[in-house]
Amino acid sequence: MLMLVLGLIDVPIFFVNSLNDVGALLFARGADFLSAFGEPQRDAMVMLFLRLHHYGEVVNEVFWGLWLLPFGLLVYKSRFLPRLLGVWLILNCFAYLAQNVTGILLPQYTTVVSNVSLPLQFGELAIMLWLLLLGANDRLTAP
Repeated sequence: MLMLVLGLIDVPIFFVNSLNDVGALLFARGADFLSAFGEPQRDAMVMLFLRLHHYGEVVNEVFWGLWLLPFGLLVYKSRFLPRLLGVWLILNCFAYLAQNVTGILLPQYTTVVSNVSLPLQFGELAIMLWLLLLGANDRLTAP
């Protein structure tokens, strides 16, 4: 249930974040009712809405990472898939979170953290390829 909630919570955030795109477009096009704002003010508002959109994406990325924790635990405990994939998904969760925290609090270290966490973020790709090519083990093995 937790995996489902964490996997779907980003959908309403995405839709609300789309309002930032609309706000940026409204100010960029300079509708009649915005004539009270000067050109530099409208440009500043466009940049504000675009940056708000970026931080809305950052919030979504936190949930993109968080849902991998219960998914990795399920894969690890299920024994239908290799336990290594479960561990890799859990590490993938923490790689997403490390990138997001670094991007917000320590942006000067974003490149370093991205380079270190990149191999960990292939966990999602690894489980997709495993399921596509090999599938799940259909017999239960003793723990």
